[in-house]
This record gives sequence, C-alpha cells and structure tokens, in this order.
Amino acid sequence: MKRLSLTTSAIALSFVVAACTAPEKSEDAATAMPETLAEITEAPDHSEEIAAAYAFMERAEAELAAQSHIAAQAYWNQATNITPETNAAAAEAGAASTKLAVSLANESKQFDVSVLPTELARKFNMLRTGITIPAPSTAGAAEELSQITTRLDATYSTGRYKLKENTDSVLRLLGDLSEAERDDIVEKGLTLDQLSTLIENNRDPEVLKEVWEGWRTISPPMKGDYARMVDIANEGANELGFESLDQMWLSGYDMPPADMEAEVERLWSQVEPLYEELHCYTRAKLNDEYGDDVQPRTGPIRADLLGNMWAQQWSSIYDIVEPENTGEIPYDLTKRLNERGYDAIKMVETGEAFFTSLGLDPLPETFWERSMIVRPEGKEVVCHASAWNLDDEEDVRIKMCTEVNSEDFYTVHHELGHNFYQRAYKHQDYLYKTGAHDGFHEAIGDFVALSITPEYLEQIGLISEDEKPGADADTALLMQTALDKIAFLPFAITVDGWRWGVLSGETAPDAYNTAWWDLRLKNQGLVPPAPRPADAFDPGAKYHIPGNTPYLRYFLSFVMQFQFHKAACDQAGWEGPLHRCSIYDNKEVGERFNAMMEAGASQPWPDTLEEFTGTREMDGSAIIEYFDPLMLYLKDENATESCGW
Repeated sequence: MKRLSLTTSAIALSFVVAACTAPEKSEDAATAMPETLAEITEAPDHSEEIAAAYAFMERAEAELAAQSHIAAQAYWNQATNITPETNAAAAEAGAASTKLAVSLANESKQFDVSVLPTELARKFNMLRTGITIPAPSTAGAAEELSQITTRLDATYSTGRYKLKENTDSVLRLLGDLSEAERDDIVEKGLTLDQLSTLIENNRDPEVLKEVWEGWRTISPPMKGDYARMVDIANEGANELGFESLDQMWLSGYDMPPADMEAEVERLWSQVEPLYEELHCYTRAKLNDEYGDDVQPRTGPIRADLLGNMWAQQWSSIYDIVEPENTGEIPYDLTKRLNERGYDAIKMVETGEAFFTSLGLDPLPETFWERSMIVRPEGKEVVCHASAWNLDDEEDVRIKMCTEVNSEDFYTVHHELGHNFYQRAYKHQDYLYKTGAHDGFHEAIGDFVALSITPEYLEQIGLISEDEKPGADADTALLMQTALDKIAFLPFAITVDGWRWGVLSGETAPDAYNTAWWDLRLKNQGLVPPAPRPADAFDPGAKYHIPGNTPYLRYFLSFVMQFQFHKAACDQAGWEGPLHRCSIYDNKEVGERFNAMMEAGASQPWPDTLEEFTGTREMDGSAIIEYFDPLMLYLKDENATESCGW
C-alpha cells in the first residue's frame, strides 16, 4: 500500500520522545533554563555536571548529524538501485549508525537526568530511546544486525510470484504490456505492484486466492532472520535499560508505555462502532457478489476479497459496495487525471501547489533533480513510497513508482506533507528535527489530503462546476473515504499489537503466524482464504515488518488527521459539513499549520497539539462527526443483518 510511507530520518533511527508521566505544559520552562555556560556555572548545585552534559550533548548531536548524512545517502542509493554493492554499502552505513547511536546512548547514562534543565533532559531521553533497532555493544552485533535488516529489506523489495497460468484475461488487467514486459513476467514472475493491481481489479475468487497466497510465498525465508533480529535488538534494548524493545518503542510518547497502550484502546473504542457497521455492510455486499460458498453472510470476511493485498484499505471494491438509492459521484478521478493529460510530474506539481497555496515556500530545485518519481528502467528499486531529507536542511526528496491514478494523487499529497514538515523544522537542533511524535509526521500529509474535495478538484480544473456532486452524493463520497480510512484503523493496531507480542517474548517464532491471524480475526474480523501452511510467515508479507517501521504511528495519524482537519476548518470559519471543507488557498490556516510544523520535537507533543487544535488530547470525535451521515446510512442498511463475527 503506497499511501502509508516510511519517513526516512537522516540517520534512519526514528528519534522519538520519552519524558515524564503527565505531559502538563510548563509556562516558565524556557525562562527557567540557563541560556549560557556562565549561567550554568553560577547555579548553586550540579553546575559542573550540567556543564559537562551540555558539552556532551553538543558533541553527540554533531556526531549524529554527520553520520546521518553519510547513512542517508547510502540508504537512498540502495533504495533506488538494489545491487549487491549498494546493499553492502547500506549495511555498512547502518552498522556505523547503530554503533554510534548505541555508544552515545550508553555514554549518556553517566549523567543524572533528574538534575538537568528541562530542555537538556528532554534531549537525553530522546537520545536514549530513539533507536528503532538497537544493537548491544557486543563485538560484531551491530554488523550482524545491519546485515540482517538489509537482507530483509532486499528480500521483500525483490520478491516476485509466478502465476500458475499467465492467461490473457488476467494479464490484461495490467494494461498494455510490451513483449519485453511479458517475457519478464514469464521469466521472473509478477512484482508486488503487479500482483496488487490484480487483487485490486480481478473479481474471480480463485485468481484472488492464488495472487493473495502467491505474494505470501516470499516471506517464509525471512522468518529465521526476523527472529534473530528480534533477539539482537532486545539485547540492545536491555543494555539501554528497557525490559524489551516494545517497551522502548512505547516510551516515545511523553507518557509511560502502559499509559500509551491505554490511549490506543481509548481511541480505538471511539471509532470501533463505525468499523463494525462498515464490516457488516461490506460482508453483505460481498455475499451478494460471490454467494455463500465464497463469502458467507455471517462471520468473518475472506481477506483476499477486499481489493488490497493486506485488506488494510478497501476502496478498490467500491464497485461492489457502492451505496444504492443515493446520489452518484459523476466523475472518476483516475480517468479525469488521464483525460487532463496528467503525468507523474504534474501530479507532484499539483501536490506542491496545494502547500504553496497555504503560504509555504515552494520545494527547492534539487527536489525535482534528485527525487525518484517513477520506476526507473533496468533497476530493482524499493517502490514503497517514502519521503526523505538527506541533509536535515533542503535536500528533500520523494521516492515513488508513481502511476497516474487517484490513489497516487492522494499519496503524492501525503509524501509531500513529510517534506514540507522536514523543511519547517530544519532550524531546530538535530534531535528536534522530527515530528512532535511519529503520528504527527504521518498525519500532516493525510490531513492536507482530506481537503481533496470536489470543491478543490473544481478549483484546480480537474472537474467542472456542473460535475460537483450535490449533497445527495455525500453517502457515496463518505463510503469511498471510509473504505480507506476506517477499514485501516483495526489493521494498524493489529500490526504493532502482533509485534509487541513478538518483541516482549510473549509470541515465540513457532507461533508467529497463529498469533497474527488471531489478532486479525479479533480486530478486523478477517480470515485467510484457506488454512495457512505450517511454515507461513504472513506478517513478513507486509513491508513494515521486515522494514522495522513502527506502525502505531499510522493508527495515531489516522485519528489525528481528522482532528487537525476539524481544527483547521474551524479556524477557516467553515460552516458546512466537515467532509466538504477544504483549506486550499487559506493563508491564515497555513500560517498556524506551519507554526505547528516548525516546532518539530522541541516540546512535548501535547503542547504542539494544543497550539493548533486547542486541546491536549488526541481525540477520535472528529472522525465520528466527519462520517456521521454514513453511519446513519450503514445502520439503516444493516438493520436486518447479523453484525459482528
């Protein structure tokens, strides 16, 4: 799924925040802090330790920044041209980065954080908890860990599957293939992008089953490497003072790990009723389409029928679940993009224009020179869309195998959100050059994409005024959005819910797949199309597992993007339905938006959230307001169904 993209930090170590229990805002924290070394040495107690801590942190940030730029270039080279040489260079850079980060984190333990000024203590906590996959200081551990992570990434990114029969009726769904492309498919098999196209557009349940199972043949070879990586990373987390790596990850949200887990449960409880209604409605429509033998009208849904390789977003089956007896959407955005002569570059230019309409500076010329916007010929690349900043300043880029369709139109806005965020906080100290928490980074672009309304499409000339759907089409518009946004939420908590069990030791390697499907059934109400093989490693068929990208950020971002959207629309004085609001070309909102981004991670995230939204808590109520018309429709449609699973 392209829309959910890895934000590549310069050192590829997702630096996050871990502070004290109650994230209460301190009005005088900044003024209470010493501003100069002279002020520090005049302090009555701990002055020498504080001075030494400042000197250490200055050195640490300088060393991390220098190494991050080296590593970022190596990672970029590998992601845009996968070869044995670039794999080796990326592994070497990764090992050096991990060694440095772990060494500095361990060295930092000599300082008593409790006696340090607030801002300095914050940096120490970030330094100690911000390594995504830490290696222990044991000789060779960092090198082994880096080799494993590079190998996992390459295995996933180069994975292919050969269909049992490359029939014309199936391959036709891939578009007009050249003879060379057909030969490549016959010789090497289908790429993930090609398999995804089939699962999005094919409606033959036997073909869907084969494609779904076929992609999952690439992941069993990763299982041993993954289990070994978990062992090494947990040793590294132990060395840094954490019981296990999951506790280290959960320490990055300005509250204790247990409190953060409770936050996730609270947020999920706010939106779970909407998902249950969507599940019930979708299951009935799939039953109408395929019959009882393929999809029963009660119980869980077959995961391969939902139009997405991971059943995380369901918009590709809109043709099956399209609401009846409501207004229609009179345009197809994919067709309209092609009719208007859009190519990949024009799609990115359009996304940039949205951000500049808010008063933000245009992207630098180097963005256009250095980004990978389409899949290059003759190279193996990581097509998973991502946004990069290679120098912590202006060298921002995106990496996408962009296609001219509605999905990538939204994806472009999402990825550029990362880049504009990266540029906004470029003036911050090194450790603060990241999001307020990782969910902020993912939410920024999707918050902007919520403004891709019919009104916005008319403003930029993609549809005419006559084509703008009326209020009677709101159910259809909201259904399209819910199939992506609401269907995704339980998948997001499943990915890291499974991973936390693995990292904590609760789930052993021989139970990896069973635990995965237990959670998918519990949270999503989904089952595989057939019993899974004993050696299956289905979590590994999702990029973020072998890629070691924490996934909680996506759940938080899908909640927060609606919270941001409501706040921005309130600031703009919008009085209509929330789902029809667009902030395009609103400079006043853009000014406050940019101020939120400029803060980076320089303060606890509740402070940053409050400055933009007026509240210090993440909240799912904006989702409920946004989808209220759809919820009423779903409840009415489901009145005679046996919902749940």
